[in-house]
Amino acid sequence: MKTPFLLLAALPLAGCISFAAKPPASLLTLDTQASVPVGQDQNSATAKAITIQVPAVPQSLATARIPVQATPTSIAYVKSALWAEPPARLFARLLSDTMTARTGRVVLSGAQSAVDPGARLSGELRTFGLDAGQNQAVVIFDASLIRLNATTVEKQRFEAHVPVAAIDGPNAATGISAAANQVAQQVADWVGR
Repeated sequence: MKTPFLLLAALPLAGCISFAAKPPASLLTLDTQASVPVGQDQNSATAKAITIQVPAVPQSLATARIPVQATPTSIAYVKSALWAEPPARLFARLLSDTMTARTGRVVLSGAQSAVDPGARLSGELRTFGLDAGQNQAVVIFDASLIRLNATTVEKQRFEAHVPVAAIDGPNAATGISAAANQVAQQVADWVGR
């Protein structure tokens, strides 16, 4: 007799208990400024090829949350703001689109690169977030490039800072997207020279 009574008493509490964080109203992504025309034929026999690897990231970026450099030695995260997928994948996709649009290169996946490796671009996405002290979105990418038939590695750091009006999800996404596009354009121009 006590068991059914206890179950009935616990029912009103069931709606109050949550084992996961409440998801945000929407997920954030990047807006690419360079686009590949629909139906454009791409062939590694007639254009240079490049394989772009998903960049390595520090632990602060190994999450869907948006980091905020609060002080030189502390990181917080933007409240109620999440990327639709990990920042490294978002940036790699943006870099691929920008590379194709600006250089005409055929961007290959890892599996496709076994047939025609072309050049290889990798690197570390060191910063992909906000700087609270400067009210800026900051993207820093340390690129490593092995050109076709080369036996050496070229490295260069690319960086962009874009002012943001506030430290919140919508402003973070807009600012980081603009900064990421600037970095992707810089990388494409470097690779394309």
